[in-house]
Amino acid sequence: MSTTVRDQTEQHRFEILVDGELAGFADYRTRPGRIIFTHAEVDDAYEGQGLASELAQQSLDTARERGLAVIPACPFYAGYIQRHPAYVDLVPEDERAAYDL
Repeated sequence: MSTTVRDQTEQHRFEILVDGELAGFADYRTRPGRIIFTHAEVDDAYEGQGLASELAQQSLDTARERGLAVIPACPFYAGYIQRHPAYVDLVPEDERAAYDL
């Protein structure tokens, strides 16, 4: 199984592909210096394969590379950051309490 994560900027979403087929996505909005993750989902056919986590990890790594603050408005992203504290620093301090970070 080959996976690829790509940023579809014109659609405002990161996508994860499995063997070239769309398996899931994470919608976002941008503001100056920020990316706001609003929704993420993986097709039921791919459930339990860790694709949502891979999508979150790679999109958060991309945000870090671009110097963007992250607002995890999507519950999955907030939970992912809670479970992976190496990403907490991406969320502005004054926003962390809203997401239990």
